[in-house]
Amino acid sequence: MAEVSKNEGNDTSTKLKRNLGLFDGVSIIVGIIVGSGIFVSPKGVLLYSGSIGLALVVWILSGFLSLIGALCYAELGTMIPQSGGDYAYILTTFGSLPAFLYLWSALIIIMPAGNAITALTFANYVLEPFYPECEPPDSAVRLLAALVISLLTAVNCHNVKWTTKIQDVFSVTKVLALLVIIVAGLIFLGLGNIQNLESPFQDSKTDPGQIVLAFYSGLFSFAGWNYLNFVTEELNEPNKNLPRAIAISLPLVTLIYLLANFAYFTVLSPTELLASNAVAVSFGRRLLGSMAWIMPVFVACSTFGAVNGGIFASSRLFFVGARNGHMPKLMAFLNITQLTPVPCLIILGIITLAMLTTSNVFVLINYASFVESTFITMSVGALLFLRYKQPNWVRPIKVNILLPITFFILCSILVCVPIFTQPKDVGFGLIIVASGIPAYFIFCKAKRPQWMKNMVSSIEIFVQKLCLAVEEDEEIEEKSADAMPESADNGGRIANNGGETADLDKETADPDEIIKLKDESQDESNGRLHQD
Repeated sequence: MAEVSKNEGNDTSTKLKRNLGLFDGVSIIVGIIVGSGIFVSPKGVLLYSGSIGLALVVWILSGFLSLIGALCYAELGTMIPQSGGDYAYILTTFGSLPAFLYLWSALIIIMPAGNAITALTFANYVLEPFYPECEPPDSAVRLLAALVISLLTAVNCHNVKWTTKIQDVFSVTKVLALLVIIVAGLIFLGLGNIQNLESPFQDSKTDPGQIVLAFYSGLFSFAGWNYLNFVTEELNEPNKNLPRAIAISLPLVTLIYLLANFAYFTVLSPTELLASNAVAVSFGRRLLGSMAWIMPVFVACSTFGAVNGGIFASSRLFFVGARNGHMPKLMAFLNITQLTPVPCLIILGIITLAMLTTSNVFVLINYASFVESTFITMSVGALLFLRYKQPNWVRPIKVNILLPITFFILCSILVCVPIFTQPKDVGFGLIIVASGIPAYFIFCKAKRPQWMKNMVSSIEIFVQKLCLAVEEDEEIEEKSADAMPESADNGGRIANNGGETADLDKETADPDEIIKLKDESQDESNGRLHQD
């Protein structure tokens, strides 16, 4: 292992580096949120709300709800400054099994299928100009999607700075695309075209189930607001830059989304909008004339950046899970030259490519949406629980208690209503989660026979040689106000108050045993962090 250097400027240790600044943080949030949703399917909000006026209200409230959630996650992310987002918070608060179930659901369906669908959207819009009279061939779409996933996985393996530069460029590009839509719509409105806006709340729906589905469509377009929490360990000054990035990006995205939808409704009638599978393209054909080709290009740029950001953030989630013993240990290896989790990225890339073999991915994502909402609700519940259970933990950011309570109640409603309105989707979502329970006891709790240990060790050595990767170096030092007692340890060592360490067998250590030792160490500190 490389030696841990105390000099930040000459740090040669093998660990994740803090290479992300404020602009990178904003780009990650904006780049992931503004994917294909706002360009392709805003009609879902209109379909379930019934009117233009109520649809705009849903967009505003969806942005507001996402902002409240992001502020709650800012408190969690600075109180528990570990990469992994929801996984780290659930692990710290509720223990090993619930955290594993989140990780299992994310690995099996949520993350790879989401990235695959975004890549398929990219491929569709790149190929559309070459097939103006028909749909692009399915095989060509899947092949191009596979190529972009492979390319961006390779870029993420090679260099974090390259990844963030791509994210920065394409985040700016997609915002420019939305500005084109907004400006064109406002010009069209300024010419006196107000017929679509004369009765904005006509035909509004009042059924609670339909309203909840409208919010699901709106919140889908804001998905990704919590992804910066997956890479907290790589963010410079997270106590400052995490909340700043949230405070900049969420209001910006909400305003842009609201104005873009207003532009859509100005140019397209509700009937035209509901009949379109690609609203931005229909908008361009109606208003931009010979320049209509620019919309597919903008959508392609948007989805390209979203795939890049999704691969970057989700790989860190599984890296942290492997580091804590909830994923194969080889997924916690870092390349010794680029300091990127190459094995984890390759495994995630392979699973994502596998999702391209079936069109049922889209159905599975609908099932998984309920699961993801459930775990987000659990994460905010963790914030409320820790406010009561650990009131003395240092919180660099502490939001008003009404915000997490409000967010928890609203998320609970969004989780509970589909149980009655969409029981089939909820049932399949629960099956995905439940399938992780036997996997947890087999892979995390059961003792492995010697032959299996030897086989796993041989595979790990092969992966280390193939990827030039090793385990992350352990940083044994006094915890500062920026550090939080971890629920699970990096590599099986626990630092106590006296600076001594307790060693655990990395092959046989139970994640629950690691968590117990961590909690005992924290109890000796009276639940408080050390100040430098």
